[in-house]
Amino acid sequence: MKTLFLLLSITLSISSLAQTTISGQVLDEKNVPVLGANVYLQGTYDGATTDIEGKFSFETSETSIVTIVASFIGYEDYVQQSTVNELNDIKIRFRENVNSLNSVILNAGTLNAGDSSKASALKPLDIVTTAGAVGDFVGALQTLPGTSANPDDGRLFVRGGSGDETKVFIDNSRVFRPFVPVTGNIPTRGRFSPFLFDGISFSTGGYSAEYGDALSSVLLLNTTDIPTEEKTDLQIMSVGGGVGNTQIWGKNSVSVNASYINLGPYNQLIPQNNQFEDPYESISGEAVYRHQLEKGMFKAYSAYSYSNFSLIQEDIDVEDGIFFGLKNGNYYGNLNYEQRLDNNWKMEAGLSLAHDRNDINIASTDVDTRENALHAKFKLHKRYNNYFKINYGLEQFVINYKEDVTIDENAFESSVNSSNSGVFTEAELFLSKDLACKAGVRADYYGLSEELLISPRLSAAISVSKNWQASLAYGQFYQQAQNNILQYNEQLAPESAEHYILNFLYQKDGRMLRAETYYKNYSSLLTYETDRPQPDSSYGLDGDGYATGLDLFWRDEKSVKNLDYWVSYSFLDTERQYRNFQETATPNFASAHNFSVVGKYWVENWKSQIGVTFNYTSGRTFTNPNRNGFLNDQTGSFQSLNLNWAYLIDQQKIVFLSVTNILGRENIFNYQYSSTPNSMGDFNRRSIGQAADRFIFVGFFWTLGSNDNQLDNL
Repeated sequence: MKTLFLLLSITLSISSLAQTTISGQVLDEKNVPVLGANVYLQGTYDGATTDIEGKFSFETSETSIVTIVASFIGYEDYVQQSTVNELNDIKIRFRENVNSLNSVILNAGTLNAGDSSKASALKPLDIVTTAGAVGDFVGALQTLPGTSANPDDGRLFVRGGSGDETKVFIDNSRVFRPFVPVTGNIPTRGRFSPFLFDGISFSTGGYSAEYGDALSSVLLLNTTDIPTEEKTDLQIMSVGGGVGNTQIWGKNSVSVNASYINLGPYNQLIPQNNQFEDPYESISGEAVYRHQLEKGMFKAYSAYSYSNFSLIQEDIDVEDGIFFGLKNGNYYGNLNYEQRLDNNWKMEAGLSLAHDRNDINIASTDVDTRENALHAKFKLHKRYNNYFKINYGLEQFVINYKEDVTIDENAFESSVNSSNSGVFTEAELFLSKDLACKAGVRADYYGLSEELLISPRLSAAISVSKNWQASLAYGQFYQQAQNNILQYNEQLAPESAEHYILNFLYQKDGRMLRAETYYKNYSSLLTYETDRPQPDSSYGLDGDGYATGLDLFWRDEKSVKNLDYWVSYSFLDTERQYRNFQETATPNFASAHNFSVVGKYWVENWKSQIGVTFNYTSGRTFTNPNRNGFLNDQTGSFQSLNLNWAYLIDQQKIVFLSVTNILGRENIFNYQYSSTPNSMGDFNRRSIGQAADRFIFVGFFWTLGSNDNQLDNL
């Protein structure tokens, strides 16, 4: 018995000796003790909670190397690996968690649209309910600061840049032909349905090193990751119809949309300013397949569209006008694979393919263009902690373009094959919740000109107070000439632009104020001496220019019950010497003043949302041959008051009415002058105005199998 008691005593003594005390104190960045923080050894039940002085103490039987973890809401987890003997009376200092809601945002030059963004200028619903946008995401973006409204064109013109200087991406893969081709004085539209996207990032300048070959802007569209329910959408519209369906099974889902548009019946009812021979007609379809992986996502997006129309274009020198006909077929598809790896690494891979064909007939001239394009991209993302993240990536672009022209039975053929490569790296560093910076560099090799170009990108943000922050951004950007130029001269080097941006952001209680000033310096711009690019034109890169201005944006969702509105104003001062410009001048697509007011009011008794948009754009330059000089005159201002009304029949049915330019204002965008003077020595002219005085749209939308409010899907 005594022997048994002796053995038990020895065992308890050994056990007691094996216990090691771990102790210390937890402080914040200002050396203030943290009460209630959890401190423990990873993979064990050993731990404690700090007291009012931030102190903790506990025992462990671990004897080797351990990992101690300290955590508390609002702070970055503290993690340290060491031997047990080194964890006595240690000091742990927390850092604030930069993912909390009041952390600084790196947003100079970028306007986000998405429910998950901390600084959303627009929400997804805004894209399709903005009066005057008529369901086109580009139309809604043109109510944001930094854009110059060109209603006769329809593309995005950003901070003195042409429409070609904005590039579009879907799920980070390049879209090579994002807009439907049209002819002069008929505004184009984006090819893609806004219903398949849940996030939009619109960078008006200073954007990430991840994106290249764009002088002014990038527009990023992200398809929905995981649909919440199965449903069928039916659309009956004054200009056509559409249907959509979403199916979910296990970790898979697919969403499809299809639409048919025919403006023939509409043109019979509403007078048009163009003389159509064959009214605009199109058929299009989109599909997104998603497969949710254990640590990632696979998505496949595919879209096809076909359109055709013909008309007689008015011409001051041709009494009967000029016949113009166009048929376009376009396919675009991309694959996107995302996978989370060990040690906080993430991998992304993407591939996009595109085919575009135009058959154009202009009087006795036939033009057939074909483009095949590929974009492959691979990216690695490493998150060391919430304070430091870094991206590495590489991408490849391959484009084959061919043009066949037949003039009075004389055939001409030209083509270009380009292959460009890019690599980039970019790091994001949060020094605290109030100070952050991002630094990146991009290298592009342009195969045709055999040039390697380096593009640095920098941005920083600092919190001035609880609701105010300031941001800075700088970047160097390059862009290759368009295919219709390269087919005549493949050796042209890319054009260049530098961006400098200063931004102030205020956010509080559903209100946002953005003020941003910028300067862009253009160099190596394309020049030629003929009226338009031709095989025998003399091409150079000795053009230059600048663009500077101020953008203001105010949004208020709280001051008046059921009222949401935003106000945008942009001032632009820009001149350039490029293309066939005879001297440095402000181009016709740039306006000094752009102003928009958008309001949406929910009327509970009517179960209706009333939308109003007013757009004002100051006059645009044009060349008046009856005066001396180049681009020496200016049109009147563009003004348009647009209204829409959405009536909710029930949760699944809605009637939508939209009228653009409801007052019927006659807006003039340019003038065409006769090629020879009259008997008085003056050149006669005709005005180039809107395709129609008004556009009236009526639609009925019905969602089957959904419990959501249909207004949220409109």
